[in-house]
Amino acid sequence: MGLLDRVRDLLRKPESAGLGLDTPGLKIVAEAFDPAQADSSVLAGSPGWVTEAEAVLRHHLALPREKVTEAARILAQDDWELREADECGPGSGETGLVTLHALRVQRLDALHCAQERSRMAGLAQRLGGDSLGWDALQPGAPPEEMPTGSA
Repeated sequence: MGLLDRVRDLLRKPESAGLGLDTPGLKIVAEAFDPAQADSSVLAGSPGWVTEAEAVLRHHLALPREKVTEAARILAQDDWELREADECGPGSGETGLVTLHALRVQRLDALHCAQERSRMAGLAQRLGGDSLGWDALQPGAPPEEMPTGSA
């Protein structure tokens, strides 16, 4: 994300958004783990997603443990926070990879989701890992509206 994109995003953010990475009650409202599926179709097919509200965008990554600090440093430049995932996934076990989440609060749109998916894939590849997909969380989405998908 360039300087102009950052300034534009700052200007679009509501002053009292208050959404944080650890806001209680966050629910998955959109998810994309199939690289062949366009981010625009993921968002369009997500009835729980509120377009006007901010969301926590969470990318799922599998990286070599020795590259986690480097990845965190790179991602922090654009306000991403890198955390070890609680669940066991393709990154855990004998592969030498650790499963991580890159998280950031932002407004979602197809263009930014696609840009960030591409960026995460490039970063993971450079560091010897893999980008597994992304999901978006917003507060208070009713469970019956949560999308089903292949994680």
